[in-house]
Amino acid sequence: MRSTDGTPHKKNHPLRVAIVGGGPGGLCTAALLKRLAPDRQVTVWERNAPEDTFGFGVVLSDETLGGIEHADPEVYGALRRSFVHWDDIDIVHRNIRHTSGGHRFAALGRHRLLEILHERCRSLGVDLRFRTEAPDPARLAETYDLVVAADGVHSGTREAFAHVFRPRITAHRCRYIWLAADFAFDAFRFEIAETEHGVMQLHGYPYSRPSPGHRPSTRPSGPQDHGASTVIVEMREEVWRAAGFDETDESESAERCAKIFSDALGGRPLKSNDSAWTTFRTVVNERWSHGNVVLLGDAAHTAHFSIGSGTKLAVEDALALAACLDEHSSPADALAAYEAERRPVVASTQRAARASLEWFENLSLYVDQPSRRFAFNLLTRSRRVTHDNLRLRDARFTGSVEREFGCPPGTPPMFTPFRMRGLTLRNRVVVSPMDMYSAVDGVPGDFHLVHLGARALGGAGLVMTEMVCVSPEGRITPGCAGLYTGRQTEAWRRITDFVHDRAPGTAIGVQLGHSGRKGSTKPMWEGMDEPLDDGNWPLVAASPLPYRPGSQIPRELSRAQLTDLREQFTAAAVRAARAGFDLLELHCAHGYLLSGFLSPLTNHRTDAYGGSPEKRLRFPLEVFDAVRAAWPGDRPMTVRISATDWAEGGTTADDAVAIARAFAAHGADVIDVSTGQVVADETPEFGRSYQTPFADRIRHEAGVPVIAVGAISSWDDVNSLILAGRTDLCALARPHLYDPHWTLHAAAEQGYEGPGAVWPAPYRAGSRRPRTGRTDAPRPRLGLGS
Repeated sequence: MRSTDGTPHKKNHPLRVAIVGGGPGGLCTAALLKRLAPDRQVTVWERNAPEDTFGFGVVLSDETLGGIEHADPEVYGALRRSFVHWDDIDIVHRNIRHTSGGHRFAALGRHRLLEILHERCRSLGVDLRFRTEAPDPARLAETYDLVVAADGVHSGTREAFAHVFRPRITAHRCRYIWLAADFAFDAFRFEIAETEHGVMQLHGYPYSRPSPGHRPSTRPSGPQDHGASTVIVEMREEVWRAAGFDETDESESAERCAKIFSDALGGRPLKSNDSAWTTFRTVVNERWSHGNVVLLGDAAHTAHFSIGSGTKLAVEDALALAACLDEHSSPADALAAYEAERRPVVASTQRAARASLEWFENLSLYVDQPSRRFAFNLLTRSRRVTHDNLRLRDARFTGSVEREFGCPPGTPPMFTPFRMRGLTLRNRVVVSPMDMYSAVDGVPGDFHLVHLGARALGGAGLVMTEMVCVSPEGRITPGCAGLYTGRQTEAWRRITDFVHDRAPGTAIGVQLGHSGRKGSTKPMWEGMDEPLDDGNWPLVAASPLPYRPGSQIPRELSRAQLTDLREQFTAAAVRAARAGFDLLELHCAHGYLLSGFLSPLTNHRTDAYGGSPEKRLRFPLEVFDAVRAAWPGDRPMTVRISATDWAEGGTTADDAVAIARAFAAHGADVIDVSTGQVVADETPEFGRSYQTPFADRIRHEAGVPVIAVGAISSWDDVNSLILAGRTDLCALARPHLYDPHWTLHAAAEQGYEGPGAVWPAPYRAGSRRPRTGRTDAPRPRLGLGS
């Protein structure tokens, strides 16, 4: 088979392509598909006129531009001639402006972007149908070989096949409006306004160059062209209503926003373009294709504008879809490959976008931070920009933040000390509690000595034991360690003596707990949470609810048993002090006994220990008070909590703040903030440092120091979280299983030598960072000849 120009056509490639939606993603797809196979019939339906557009400026990254350059140099050339480039981000907080450089942004007007793509599509022979509603999606699917749904966040195509795509649409807490200013900001600008109604924020960036010879300024200087900037004003829903924006029209909203941010705008007005206050919606689809219909851009996924990813993702989708259709002879294979390639990239971007939007939703938590720390916190909010990354971009700015924080010269934030009562940790790294299931009759042996001793030698400021059980019945598995006999106490003393003698400066802490309804199970590697085949012991819990179907049903604890349990915790605390531990943590997380009292999903009691949040807190606080009284006054106590159950009707982030406040009021020095593992049918939202936002909120709302845990894997993450003020300490588990000397290696990799990371004398020869080989950047996704 040959195309109209006589060139061979690739077998089974779709010849008739319908594209619903004439935004950047749909137009880019049309141009690429037509360029790859000129004999294709590509039709684009767009309900609006070609000159219509919504919003103002569009930001694209270097990676996206590189993809466009290799896929279509003609489009890239036109874009390059239209782009405004800038490196700086300005953050204005309480009338203090901090500038961070090296960020490399490129933007242009959305109208100009569409013009370029319209021209390219017409030159290639794409059939552009403006002011025309697309036919019914089912009819298109019958008539065309391929249907690309690029019809945006409110996609009619997606809704027509919702039973297949299974979309989840989540609305968020802020209202925002897209506006524009008739001048070019000097930089990407974030400005915070603390009003009588609450905190508001401005996101602004230039997208049009000033006229030649113009000097950028936020003050009017005459009739010449000053360029143009996008301005987004955003605030919490309750602030928006309190300020009366729910009763203002488009013109009045623009006028009021200009007055609120008059300093940023230099007294200039703001203009609108069918602008309306709206709530951002995160779109996630279980599937992206159905037969010959495929979703692209906002129809498939959305990412919050605060990381500038909507158009970027749509264009990258177009590049990948075109490449996959070119590489695979079967359209079905091509669509599967497209989704397999793009889904992980989009998921990562959406996680970053979610972190960013939630940071702005909770902006009021951070406004009292010192101004430089606030700026650093804002810049690193999505976790894509990190301490090390920012230091490479702008060492001057990052150094000023470190000095404000109190870092001695040449000292990364993670290697600054932290004091709790009479204990000073030499750095901010904690070896997180990890169950080893390797004790015999509750007695820790040589394995524990080597396991904990190796990690103490590895440089962490604090090494925590696994959950140490307060009774034989309180064990999770037969291999769990305990502190209910003198023999166990002496075995632990052997370990703490080793840590103190051979790793001076490292503290060792014990985590005390009781398994509750999650006990009498097999070790993790034999079947996690599965009941023992034989030798089971009876379980107790707040309520007689099994952990999962097939699990043993626990007995509901009586008043007398509650007293006995409290005494078991107290006795274990006395033994822990005798064993030489420096810190004690009370385990009130992960669905174990004390956690079972805190969660409404696992506590169905009707007595004084169940019902309201205050009643559910009663027994854990009684245990805490008893342990605190028995534990030496100069040694700190921490409490680990599950800040959310990741399940409907369970503990929420608001509940976690109240729980943390209560423990802090009773004398807890630090709250160790974990999540989940309370109920078996949880649905966690995993991702890099995914539990940190809960610790961050508790730290700022409850006013208590916190330990952040959960998928924190790099020293760069630790530095970023500490310096931003989101946590005081970082606990890492799996990284310490992979590398017992993780902390010392982190020091070597950063070129740090100092009191925060002291190499044991026998290991000192290994303190130099090993040389590493070169890695090359990945090749562009789609390359076409010019």
